Amino acid sequence: MRCLVTGGTGFVGRHLVRRLERPIVVGRDLEKIRNLFSEAEPYQWSLGEALDPEMLRGVDTVFHLAGESIFKGRWNEARKKQIMESRLAGTRQLVQALTSLAEPPATLICASAVGFYGSRGDEPLTESARPGSDFLARVCQGWEEEAAKAEQAGIRVVSVRIGLVLGRDGGALPLMLTPFRFGLGGRIGSGRQYMSWIHIDDLVAILLFAAANPFVRGPVNGVAPQALTNREFTAALASALGRPALFTVPGFVLRITLGEFAEVLLGSQRAVPEKISSAGYSFDFPEIRDALANLIQ
Repeated sequence: MRCLVTGGTGFVGRHLVRRLERPIVVGRDLEKIRNLFSEAEPYQWSLGEALDPEMLRGVDTVFHLAGESIFKGRWNEARKKQIMESRLAGTRQLVQALTSLAEPPATLICASAVGFYGSRGDEPLTESARPGSDFLARVCQGWEEEAAKAEQAGIRVVSVRIGLVLGRDGGALPLMLTPFRFGLGGRIGSGRQYMSWIHIDDLVAILLFAAANPFVRGPVNGVAPQALTNREFTAALASALGRPALFTVPGFVLRITLGEFAEVLLGSQRAVPEKISSAGYSFDFPEIRDALANLIQ
């Protein structure tokens, strides 16, 4: 299977690329790609630039993970436009290039996020649940719609709605560990909001499973089987580190300091990986205790 990965130098991308044999890795920084992956074939591409047709030649599967991080800086209208355009315009440009090929790839695996659902309290959210209406929900909905246009060329499209990804070398976990190790960790807001999480190894395995199984298509929740409330997650992390979790960050403080982005931390998505589980995928880390034990040892 000849694979191409956009966003390959990001957290999820790095782990995926290392599981592939001689992949094509596409990103903004050629030198970074070369330094990270000696066996990869590097190509440069930035939003607004034309894709080099040569890099798409003979590709069977495209993993599209590129997109501006939502965690950098306070949200304002310019920043939100940048986040939206990096996903919608970037995906549109990629799909246009793929569908123009005489022999397009068989499969497009595109990243999305559980933010698709908006904040929904304790409602279990399978892939058939309706979308939300907030900013991130609109981003995810547009993102998936742009990816789905590849189906017009006979390309199988899978949009993986990714939750909170836990890993040693990226994502949210390293940022959480320092305050918790000093006994300064605690819940956020009420602590009742659900967090849909997944171990990085399971997420990469789901991406590969979706690529290898042609009956998997459409939206797929890339989350562990059991979402946790923020209070439950906090207790599990404190227990894994042998530290107390006594502090609370009030919601109003987050809203003052982070503005609209605070709703990402205070929102609740109880996503259920119904489709990938029904397809036969078996999780290596279905329980938070095992996932944290593996990552924190």
